[in-house]
Amino acid sequence: MTDCKKHRIIKTENLTIGYTSKQVNKAVASSININLNAGELIGLIGGNGIGKSTLLRTLTQVQPPLDGKIFIKEKPISHYTSINLAKVMSLVLTDKTASKNLSVLELVTLGRYPYTNWVGRLTQKDKDAVNQALKLTDVEDLKLKKCFELSDGQLQRVMLARALAQDTDIIILDEPTTHLDMYHKAHILKLLKALAKNTNKTILFSSHEIDLAIQLCNKLVVMTDKEVVCDTPSNLINTGVFETLFPKNLIYFDKTSKSFKVNK
Repeated sequence: MTDCKKHRIIKTENLTIGYTSKQVNKAVASSININLNAGELIGLIGGNGIGKSTLLRTLTQVQPPLDGKIFIKEKPISHYTSINLAKVMSLVLTDKTASKNLSVLELVTLGRYPYTNWVGRLTQKDKDAVNQALKLTDVEDLKLKKCFELSDGQLQRVMLARALAQDTDIIILDEPTTHLDMYHKAHILKLLKALAKNTNKTILFSSHEIDLAIQLCNKLVVMTDKEVVCDTPSNLINTGVFETLFPKNLIYFDKTSKSFKVNK
């Protein structure tokens, strides 16, 4: 086994994603071939309605692929039971309303559900994992607060703490910077980058914050209406992929500043 293969966590082969309606398949994107490794922060970017959420739902087995294969740690995702998949992959969704009445500690402790017995009794290992997650996301001083008392930025860190308490190799987040101001967007993404580096986890997130993702991510998965490309930000800049994301008469990508500009 090569060194690259040992550290590969997510792999897709000719993956097609989409929906089945009345026994008719409607593909959203096809020929998706990505390789995501341990310790990487990966941003999933593209225009509105391009299929980012559909790809995340497919990678997390929330919905089935139309074609192709998904491998998690070199094993087909279809070979995982739901509880075993929950031990290698955690998911942070945008909708947090169901957890608002819980305390921070209660919500983060829910991350241990794949490991607790049927009555939910916590071992010392579970408690240690929860405390470590609170520490890593800097929310220890909030643990007795109710989630409805938190700001959007604080709540996002708590949701991330729950995923960390789950102690998985992979963390997948659907638009974690939604509703945050620029400071808190940057704060969350820098926290994700530090966690990927320091914990060796594979962290994949979808986002509209393309400029920040270019600066902070090890890799980007770029979805356009023609293809899905996975590579480092520098390689994607050199190959001109970002220039195809939006109509050039309104927005263009400036290679010098590595950011998007409004065409005046």
